[in-house]
Parts: sequence; C-alpha cells; structure tokens
Amino acid sequence: MFSILVVEDDGALNRMICAKLTQAKYKVISAFDGKEALEALEHWHVDLVISDIMMPCMDGYELATALRSARIDMPMLMITAKNRMEDMERAFRAGTDDYMVKPIHLRELLLRVEALLRRSQLVNQKRLRMRDTVLDYEKLSVETGGREECLPPKEFYLLFKLLNRPGKVFTRQELLDEIWGVDKDTDSRNVDAHIKKLRQKFSGNPDFSIETVRGLGYRAVFSKEEDS
Repeated sequence: MFSILVVEDDGALNRMICAKLTQAKYKVISAFDGKEALEALEHWHVDLVISDIMMPCMDGYELATALRSARIDMPMLMITAKNRMEDMERAFRAGTDDYMVKPIHLRELLLRVEALLRRSQLVNQKRLRMRDTVLDYEKLSVETGGREECLPPKEFYLLFKLLNRPGKVFTRQELLDEIWGVDKDTDSRNVDAHIKKLRQKFSGNPDFSIETVRGLGYRAVFSKEEDS
C-alpha cells in the first residue's frame, strides 16, 4: 500500500483529500504546515507528498526546497489558489513534480497521484539492460555496443516503459497517461509521433524493435537471440 502525506492548513480540504485517498486504498498521513510535514517524515515512510503552497510556519515552496536539499526525491504534487505562471515556475524550480490550481477536482487529483507513483516506480529501477543495449534512467541515455545517445525526456520515458514490459501491449491512452500525465494540451498523436522518432533512431538496433498492434497500441519485442 502506498503512503501519501497530505499537507494542507485548510482543515476541511485536508479532511476531504484524505478521505478520497483513503477511499482509493492509500495509507494517508495528515499535516497542516511544512514543519509538521517534516516531523511526519521522520516517523513514517511516505511515497508521495501533496502540499498546499500558502501555509503558516513553513509554506509549500520551503517544504519542497527542504526535501530536495536533503536529497529526498519522492514525488510531490502542489495544490494552490495561485494560478500565475510565475507561481507555477517557482513551484517547479523548488522541486515539485506536478501542480494543481484550486478549486481542485478530486478525481483529477487521483489521476495525477496514480501517474506520479507510476513514474516513481520506474525511476527506482534506474537501469534496464537487453543484451548489448542499456537504458540509464538518471542520464536519459541509451547505450548500444559502446555508443551512448541521450534522448529527450518523453522519448526516453516512452522507450523505457515499453522495454520494461517486453511483449505487453500498451494502448495509446495508457502511454499518454503514463508519460504525459493529465495534460489537456496533448493527445494520442503525440504518442504516435514519439514512437516514429524512436523507430527512426533505433531501426538498426539488434536487441529490440517496437511493433504496432493494430487497433490496440504498441509493444516492444526482443530479438530472437535475446529470447533464446
């Protein structure tokens, strides 16, 4: 069971978020400002933090900065009434992974939480190897036969996802939700475009290929030598 720390000084909203997360089968820990959150992290294992920005004692910006300075890299989702681009930029620079503007929709919150936790699980795996091909999550690089190439983030995440589950068919919507998250400005054509780029870059790779499963989506297939 994943544990989520909810940091929100509005008591009613705090309880509402905690109730929704509990209903979704998450273990929930509650705090009402950044200092309480840091104290909770000393006593509990936490997989994800949901934090308001404007709070007494220690605000969300300060909390994010403190966590990242201490090399605590669990995913963090900020919720706030501030909707200016400057506020969003400051939040991401402080170390948050996602951002929602109040009033929030709890169903959307759950979708974002699920996406962040899935990405976090992938990050924890760090490296993926198939014969002579190695994917390094921290460097966003693919090394084949001693030649290393760094990929744009979305291309790398997409390739890592497919190769991490060889043979599994992923629908376009699954890949869209996983890699792009809840982004209203993107659609399945982005998945197709990134798959096309990956095929062009790795068309000669002897270890794997990316197949289209008509009417369903995409899957990665290892070479016969890899399977033997």
